[in-house]
Amino acid sequence: QGHLEESGGGLVQAGGSLRLSCAASERTSNSYAMGWFRQAPGRAREFVAIISWSGGTTYYANSVKGRFAISKDNAKNTVYLQMNSLQPEDTAVYYCAAGATADQAMRGNIHYWGKGTLVTVSS
Repeated sequence: QGHLEESGGGLVQAGGSLRLSCAASERTSNSYAMGWFRQAPGRAREFVAIISWSGGTTYYANSVKGRFAISKDNAKNTVYLQMNSLQPEDTAVYYCAAGATADQAMRGNIHYWGKGTLVTVSS
């Protein structure tokens, strides 16, 4: 329980797109809100997006609204982050996270973290 495995990071040019995936156990996926935080070099980890366990509620950081979309496939116990119109300032290690509720997770109250996947956006 609590194991989160990210995939999908890589190198992309500015304006391009990437999709991150986070696979969880069935119990985690059905019990926790799941989402993404990121940490750029020399900066604190910051909230990106979160989705409730049911998939009915989503929150986004202002910096990614309109460009990123979070979704969930309950059959696969997987959460996705579709990232479009990527910019160099989006370069960071992206961490999958699980929290009790979307509200709590958005505020940084996280029960489980993934190991992270690196996204690099070149100018």
